Amino acid sequence: MIQLKQYVKVQSIDEAYALNQNKRNVIIGGMHWLKMSRRNAGIGIDLSGLGLDKIEETEDAFEIGCMTSLRTLELDEALNEYCNGAVRDAVKDIVGVQFRNTATIGGSIFGRYGFSDVLTVFLAMDTSVVCHHAGEIPLEEFAQMKYDRDVVEKIIVKKSPIKMAYQAIRRIRTDFPALTCAVSCVDGQYRAAVGARPAKARLILDEDNILADGITQASATAFGEAVADKLNYSTNMRGSAEYRKMTTPVLVRRALMQIAED
Repeated sequence: MIQLKQYVKVQSIDEAYALNQNKRNVIIGGMHWLKMSRRNAGIGIDLSGLGLDKIEETEDAFEIGCMTSLRTLELDEALNEYCNGAVRDAVKDIVGVQFRNTATIGGSIFGRYGFSDVLTVFLAMDTSVVCHHAGEIPLEEFAQMKYDRDVVEKIIVKKSPIKMAYQAIRRIRTDFPALTCAVSCVDGQYRAAVGARPAKARLILDEDNILADGITQASATAFGEAVADKLNYSTNMRGSAEYRKMTTPVLVRRALMQIAED
């Protein structure tokens, strides 16, 4: 269990950033994974008073505050209408409603967890991360960065023309996924994000134009196989590397056929 010497509900993002530069301090967020760590921390930094717990839709984008809960993502009609329900499908099996009511998008994105459904689904969209010090960074780039002491303020999903679908495999509902997959067509460019390999999600583009003539069973299968060949896999308690590599083309094909049906 984590132990905090002091708790501070900050009054500004500047205050949060300044406090977070001390390596002993920690941003507490929803505290779901943090509370299971074994460490003695200095100050627990609470961002809940900064109004960063909502989704704001503009003409060009969805701006999602870092303290927005996964349950809010699940229920937001405008966001899910935009992405064909992919965000709802990605988060609906994460533990349970009580967990999703307090787990935050900021923690999920900053954590870059290998098992993250959230990272996978947002990686397939035209998404960027706004950090207090570094500014706006494409999510694909942010996901590969090393951890630092910056503070994630919000996630921006640009309203690029999109069609998408989400697929995942779990042993049972509410368990960690054995494989995650989000497939999208953004501005005419097909892409697939695959995570829980068990490494964190990576984005693969259709650079060979396999789907240039449209989605068919044959082209969907071919793109799925191409995606699987470009990724690395390993084994853990939820699946072997071989199982994950064999399953990737199946999930990609299913997502593509769902896009075609929609």
